[in-house]
Amino acid sequence: MLTHYPKNSLGNADHGWLKSKHHFSFANYYNPARMGFGTLRVVNDDWVAPGMGFGAHPHRNMEIISFIRSGAITHQDSMGNKGITEQGEVQVMSAGTGITHSEYNLTDEPLTFYQIWIQSNQHNVEPRWESKKFPTQAASSLSLLVSGYPKDADSALFINQQARIYGGKLAKGTLITQPIDHQAYVLASAGEFIISDESASVNMNKGDGAEVTQTKTITLTATTECELIIIDSKI
Repeated sequence: MLTHYPKNSLGNADHGWLKSKHHFSFANYYNPARMGFGTLRVVNDDWVAPGMGFGAHPHRNMEIISFIRSGAITHQDSMGNKGITEQGEVQVMSAGTGITHSEYNLTDEPLTFYQIWIQSNQHNVEPRWESKKFPTQAASSLSLLVSGYPKDADSALFINQQARIYGGKLAKGTLITQPIDHQAYVLASAGEFIISDESASVNMNKGDGAEVTQTKTITLTATTECELIIIDSKI
């Protein structure tokens, strides 16, 4: 089953330096019908002005993933981690017992990124942060970016949850079949593509989201060069 959420149906926040589309209830956007999707709690499509960012603030027992669409984000936290994550890179922070961090756009260009929160399946673990670069060229398949399964440790960033996140750019005309282990939330980062399952199809445009439930396989067809993310996480 496919449920489409067009960009114009999402929550909206405009703070001047920060513009955000909320796929689920977050901060001042509250929608009782959109409180999350299983263990997936937050998906924010954020735009951050040059020189601006999020000051030091705490998190606990949450897996926080950032997919950098353009620009670069500078991270610093209370565990002593510091790093710059650029376009084509993904960063993961397991908040565990508690961590305080800040994230800023210290460049001269706007920063755009997806901020994704997934509930941890192990509470009060030691906090950790890491980032990894993935291919940025349009290809005929998606990269496995993030996984909670030890067998994927060589290729993907680790989180404390039974979930996998795939993403990347697909060349125009590419058709791929994507297995779904649990249920999935699909994000259209750029371009246009079609999601199909055994009963329906959905046309996805930049900024849209879609829920995939009650199916073990979807087909993705790139009608233009496109960039997308698939978050396959437990109910």
